[in-house]
Amino acid sequence: MKIFSNTNIPKNYKRSALAIGNFDGIHKGHQKVFKKTIKFAKKNKIKFGVLTFTPLPVIFFDKKITNHRLLSEDQKLRFLKKYGVNFIINIRFNKNFSKISAKQFIKKIIFTKVSPKLLSVSNNFKFGNKRKGNVNLLKKFSKKYNYRLINIKAFKYGGKIVSSTRVRKCLQTGKIHLANQLLSRTWFIDGLVKKGKKIGRKLGYRTCNIHIRNYIMPKIGVYGVKVSIGNNKKIFNGVAYLGYRPTFGGKKIFLEINIFGIKKNLYKKKLRVYFQKYIRTDQKFSNSVKLIKQMNKDIIFAKKGLKRKLVL
Repeated sequence: MKIFSNTNIPKNYKRSALAIGNFDGIHKGHQKVFKKTIKFAKKNKIKFGVLTFTPLPVIFFDKKITNHRLLSEDQKLRFLKKYGVNFIINIRFNKNFSKISAKQFIKKIIFTKVSPKLLSVSNNFKFGNKRKGNVNLLKKFSKKYNYRLINIKAFKYGGKIVSSTRVRKCLQTGKIHLANQLLSRTWFIDGLVKKGKKIGRKLGYRTCNIHIRNYIMPKIGVYGVKVSIGNNKKIFNGVAYLGYRPTFGGKKIFLEINIFGIKKNLYKKKLRVYFQKYIRTDQKFSNSVKLIKQMNKDIIFAKKGLKRKLVL
């Protein structure tokens, strides 16, 4: 898979089938777009490409947003490759780009630079300065700029449209099972193990501490999780706590993972944490004895919830 950081692409990548969007999460709605686009590409024996943006426009316009993404940039690129993308045009979304009008985007970028044979977007796609561009505008200029437009109807699950916003809301409200259904896989985050205060060890449970940075912040509480360590393909079961540690007067949110069967130090190791089951909300306990008692119960509940197969 070839990755371009701008729209100056070689001639042999033009006249391709091109899907446009942010594609944060690569959920079932995005997968529907890819499926329709790649079908056209194979039938016409042309390349299948994706035009996307970094950072996400919503993050560019609101610098206060720190926890938003469903996938990191690297994860997003890997998933695009998984779904058969031949090339990616990863446009840097900056101040200058944000000022391009919808008509200029079609003329100067779509037509002049990329010149696709097919353009596929979801029917709620918006683009250009102040998001004035939409599917109707793309359709209007399709003959003039020599591309075929596929307007893909939004995918629905449970009677509601599947969107990145819906997936985020599921994660923020503890509906982890539904979020995983909308993604068609188990949602995960990657992170390096950081030094902690070793509170878990003092309570009898060795934990790995990870800072959630740009990822969407799921609901505070306790989760049943599965974990991979580094490049090792082996998957371990575990229980994760996401919260402020109110029993100990904490002020910052930490993600602490107790990996079943692992007692060695994993400091600076890369973990991939798969969220499978939401167990309970965060609580403040009057003493550590009551906290340990609850932690024992959490592990029992976590093990029951982790019998479900991990979906990658």
